[in-house]
Amino acid sequence: MSEQGPVQIRCPVLTVRRVDAYYAITVVAPGIAERFRAGQFVSVAVGGEQSSALLRRPFAIHDVKPDYGGTVEFLFSVRGQGTAWLSERRSRDLLDIVGPLGRPFPLPRDPVNCVLAGGGSGAAPLFPLALSLRRRGCRVDFVLGAASADRVFSAITARRVAETATFTTDDGSFGVHGTVTDALGRVIEDARSDVVYSCGPMPMLREVTAVASAHGIPVQVAVEETMACGTGLCMTCVIPVVGEDGITRMVRTCMDGPVFRGERVRFDDVGTIPFDALGAPGWKAHHDSDVTDREAG
Repeated sequence: MSEQGPVQIRCPVLTVRRVDAYYAITVVAPGIAERFRAGQFVSVAVGGEQSSALLRRPFAIHDVKPDYGGTVEFLFSVRGQGTAWLSERRSRDLLDIVGPLGRPFPLPRDPVNCVLAGGGSGAAPLFPLALSLRRRGCRVDFVLGAASADRVFSAITARRVAETATFTTDDGSFGVHGTVTDALGRVIEDARSDVVYSCGPMPMLREVTAVASAHGIPVQVAVEETMACGTGLCMTCVIPVVGEDGITRMVRTCMDGPVFRGERVRFDDVGTIPFDALGAPGWKAHHDSDVTDREAG
C-alpha cells in the first residue's frame, strides 16, 4: 500500500451534524487523514450494499484531526437520493470511502499575503488551506459568499483563523449585499495580496480569475465539476486547460485537478471540446496550417 496514494476504507461514522443549510459528516479514517493535503477530496459510496446507486459522490475534505487515530470531515447539501441517504447516517454506521484524491493546493515557499475566496459549500476546502498557510507564516484574508445567510459557511471560524473575513450574500441577509467578486478587488488592494486561492461554482471561479488577473496576481482554483469515478477512469469530469506549452488539453478534474491555475482554465469552453484542443477533430489540421503559415512566412 502506497504511503502517498489514495486508500479505500470502510470508515465508521463519528458524527453527523447539521450546519445551517449543510450537513457535515466526520468519519474515523486514519489512512486518509495521514495522507491528506488541503484541496484534496474523498469519493463516497452511497445507498448501502444493496443500492442501485453505483456512482460514488465526491466531497471536498473540510477538516482533519488526529482524534481516534485520524478523523476526516466532509460537507454536503442534500440534492438527491444519494446525499439524502448520507444525511440519514448515524454514529457507528460504516461508509465506504476512497481518498484522499486529486491534486492539492500548491503552497508558497515563502510567507506571502493570500486571499481565500469561496462560494457556498465550496468554501470547505479553504479552511484546512488557511491553517497550512498560517503555519508557513502567510497572511490569510477570507472572502466568503453565498445566496443567503444560512449558506455562508463557517463565518465564526473564518474570523478566527484569518486576518480579515469579508462576507457577501446575494440577498443581503448577511455581510455585504452582492457577490464574492464584488468584494474581492477591494480586499486584494487593502491586504496587498500576492495570490488568490478559490473554490466554488464555475461562474464564480471565472470571475475570481478575472479579478485576480486584473490585479496582476496569480490565482489557484479548485474547480467543481461532476465526477463519476473520481479515479480518472471514466473521463466524465474533463475540462479544457491550457498547458505550459500553450496547447489546450482535455484534462481530468479528479486526477489532474481539482486545483488548477485559474488563468489556464478555459472557463467559457467548459462542457465542450474546443476545436483547437489536442486530439479534437480539427486540431491536427489547425496545427498543420499554423506550421505551413510559419514556413511560408
